[in-house]
Amino acid sequence: MPIDQRHIGKKYGPTRYEVGLEKMREFAYAVGGGVPTSSFGASAPSGLNPLLFDEQVAKDSPYGKPIAFPTFPVTFAMAPFGQAVTDPELGINLLMLVHGEQEFELFDAIHPGDVMTTTGTVTQIYEKAGKDFVVVVTESRNQKGKLVVRGTWTAVIRQG
Repeated sequence: MPIDQRHIGKKYGPTRYEVGLEKMREFAYAVGGGVPTSSFGASAPSGLNPLLFDEQVAKDSPYGKPIAFPTFPVTFAMAPFGQAVTDPELGINLLMLVHGEQEFELFDAIHPGDVMTTTGTVTQIYEKAGKDFVVVVTESRNQKGKLVVRGTWTAVIRQG
């Protein structure tokens, strides 16, 4: 049974996330091909930009402090998408769900200590090739209320 389009416009959140330097560093190390924890004596992978993990290098940069890896927002901005696809009113069978796509539009750098508040809205529900699609757009603002990242998340739900 197709997902009812009356849910377009439904809102989720807000969710709150405090950005930490260690989490940023672990994420950058993992995505950069290294060991994602200092517990094993890990150091930065070769070629990883030091602005992503080195406080001294970042302090002397135009940013003044470390910046998050461009895909780091997945750690906090996905929460309203998760709320949407598990909302009983939408009736999505999670066993049939495939995470289809995500994209980020970045408006500002993310720094340690930032407090991100994220909200989401179901913007599209449609059927294509025998599958349901649900698109949720999230917006994350920092503690100053500034829009920092907009995410678009697409769920593909197999029917059957």
